[in-house]
Amino acid sequence: MTDHTIKKILLVDDNPLFLKLLNKAFKNAGFECVTAESAELAMELLKSKPPPDIILSDYNMPRMNGLQFRKNLMAEGDFTNIPFVFLTQFSDEELMIEGLDLKAIDYIIKNTPVNIIISKVNNILHTVDKQYELSEMELKKAATSLNIKSIPARVPDINGFAVNFWHKAYQDIPGGDFIDFIKVNDRYAFIVLGDVMGKKWMAWFFTIGFLSYIRSAVRFSAFNEEYSTATILYKVNNVICFDDVLKDILASLSLLLVDSETNKVLYSGAGDLPLLHYKAVNKTLTQIRSSGLLLGLFPNGNYNEEEIFLEKDDKLFAFTDGLIDFRDATGKKSDYNLFTDSLLPFLTTPDYFDKLKEDIFKKTPESTVDDSSIISLHKI
Repeated sequence: MTDHTIKKILLVDDNPLFLKLLNKAFKNAGFECVTAESAELAMELLKSKPPPDIILSDYNMPRMNGLQFRKNLMAEGDFTNIPFVFLTQFSDEELMIEGLDLKAIDYIIKNTPVNIIISKVNNILHTVDKQYELSEMELKKAATSLNIKSIPARVPDINGFAVNFWHKAYQDIPGGDFIDFIKVNDRYAFIVLGDVMGKKWMAWFFTIGFLSYIRSAVRFSAFNEEYSTATILYKVNNVICFDDVLKDILASLSLLLVDSETNKVLYSGAGDLPLLHYKAVNKTLTQIRSSGLLLGLFPNGNYNEEEIFLEKDDKLFAFTDGLIDFRDATGKKSDYNLFTDSLLPFLTTPDYFDKLKEDIFKKTPESTVDDSSIISLHKI
């Protein structure tokens, strides 16, 4: 291998002897191998295990051949960008063209010596890594030069409240989560937490459009002294549904308006996770749900408005699904209640948010499946 990272390869072939030979050879070369004797089994493995770095698949298989396997992978958004290489017993120019049209990286003839096959795969992965590093570097430079940020650098000062937030990008690449704090005056402040559907840079690109509309709608409403979170969501959603770029991109949103004079919070949501309200008087966590649909789904998003009153030491949490989604040995899972139960023991301590960051917000890279963001509003 060209670096110290163990690469994972999915080997797919209906010939068990050849599959066993490849498996042993790649393991001896330092790869972590997963094998499947059919494309159908390979699809099941991909949906239940962390994705491999590369797929090496036989072309001529019964039921689902290699080309159909590749088409099915491309139909699944999560698997499209996994490097794919065909194994075949013969050289057919039309077949190769068809496979390359499906964004397969290469073809390898089966009678090629195994050490050459391994060398080819190593070279492919090295090239992919270099291209990835270059693309990531260029995108980061562009974002920095344009001063484009979807996560704020600091929290606002809101009279009578303490605000904290934590954000972790999936695989440390900016993605679809976005956070914003808009302080209107000494009385009113808006809190924004959203999640554009998708992963990494592709989703991050669209966060800027969503944030621009949200910021404009909030400021326009504040200028007219119309403090209604539901009305703002209706305005944002209507614009997005008629935006040629964003209309096919869906996003969730939690929008909160904090009123420092009354200690009330107005809340409206668009396809978001329920908020969590910690009541200090009885040390309980309750869910506060919204009825609104994802932004961009339909012109009428059915947005409602909840009014939440916060007593001293009450806390309100808004968070994205990266904190409740995880992957274990059996596949991807989502457990809202597990996350809720893990929060509760920390909430009686003054430095609760620092302890949460040190403990439950930190997941291993293997278990994380999405961007993770959480905002805490504490009545002091």
